[in-house]
Amino acid sequence: MTRLLILGALSGELGQAARIAAARGASLAQVEGVTSALAALRGAGADLVLADAAHDLPWLLERMGEERIATPLVACGRSADAEGVLRAIRAGAREFLPLPPDAELIAAMLQAVSAAPERPIAADPASAALIARAEQLARADASVLITGESGTGKEVFARHIHATSRRARGPFVALNCAALPETLLESELFGHEKGAFSGAVAARKGKFEQAEGGTLLLDEIGEMDLRLQAKLLRAIQEREVDRLGGTSPVKVDVRILAATNRDLPAEVRAGRFREDLYFRLNVVQLRIPPLRERPGDVLPLARHFAARYAEVNGLPRRPLSPAAEARLAAHPWPGNVRELENTLHRAVLLAEGREIGAEAIELLAVEQATPPPAEAAPAPAAAPIPRVATADPIAALVGRRMEEVERELILETLGRCLGNRTRAAEILGISIRTLRNKLAEYRGQGISVPPAPGQLAMGPLPVGALPDGWRAA
Repeated sequence: MTRLLILGALSGELGQAARIAAARGASLAQVEGVTSALAALRGAGADLVLADAAHDLPWLLERMGEERIATPLVACGRSADAEGVLRAIRAGAREFLPLPPDAELIAAMLQAVSAAPERPIAADPASAALIARAEQLARADASVLITGESGTGKEVFARHIHATSRRARGPFVALNCAALPETLLESELFGHEKGAFSGAVAARKGKFEQAEGGTLLLDEIGEMDLRLQAKLLRAIQEREVDRLGGTSPVKVDVRILAATNRDLPAEVRAGRFREDLYFRLNVVQLRIPPLRERPGDVLPLARHFAARYAEVNGLPRRPLSPAAEARLAAHPWPGNVRELENTLHRAVLLAEGREIGAEAIELLAVEQATPPPAEAAPAPAAAPIPRVATADPIAALVGRRMEEVERELILETLGRCLGNRTRAAEILGISIRTLRNKLAEYRGQGISVPPAPGQLAMGPLPVGALPDGWRAA
């Protein structure tokens, strides 16, 4: 269920938008001013903000940025509100919702925020069995460890478990444990009191408290620091959290789902992951097989993505040609469903004519890893690394500085991953933290860095975002 925060009065057309959203299944909270909106985001949080453009939205967006509140904000207004809307868009508002509201446009916004279909697409027998197991696990309240390669759809299955559980009316809150350094991750998880650290200008609930009565997904759990793992274990065992700078624990009622693409037993043996936390999270395990192990899903997923991105980009729906489907079915998909989704998004934009032809399907060449000698113990399986062949590549590097070569390799890999930090780090063989540090260094040098796609990124809307003659300069 999408948690929607309304900033503005409910008596007019914004209230009409709120009622449309509620009819589409969103849960609503409403505030009258920007300071109240900021307090609500610090507290219960929200998945999307619909804000009247008459308010000081640039101030709110600036405060949200300072406090790392990533909730997308949509500015709402009529043609007479043009100046306020443009100020909000320049300040970082995600989209514009014209008033009076259009029901289908609001539905598209809610679907974009939820970032997942109501039920995973599963035509392959392996996927059908997996969905049945997920729905069986959903009836209980036990922790579930969801494993699988990067891009297999672990969050999609986590959302499905939540949606089919008795906690479905509660919030679903996801936190990527690899996306933040340890100090910020602790604050995001457990919350903090005002003045707990530099920049803590007000008290803020953490993800545990925001997920009260619902489900908390800890994505990339294998990336969490050992010290923070100990605090997480205590929170799960005692069902209470200690805010940073707080004086007493806060009771929480949350179901924990954890996801990882790492081999956690191997991480435990290496001393990088706590054994007691592993067993606490791994009450039941759900392994999501890679796409190459469920080939029956490739074409249904491809058709789904083709229809989705045609709608998102305001283009007519076109079928895949037989040649395009054959090309998709023959590919090994080392990047799994995420690679397939990105491929179909490109194809929708590049295709010409009444169908999506094979020429619009751009695939990366895959170089398979050399198998180990027969007498050697096999190394853990790794996803094949996509490479693009170049003429005489070594000679082109001679005489160049190592830092320059490394920078170009990182940025080129990130670009080919469409900005996905996790996938790029996996291909490069470095940690996500190392990659983030490198990108911060490049930005400090004034070098352009591909933007991250973002789990809440809404993308272009299927209906015109701005009235005729408007532009966000």
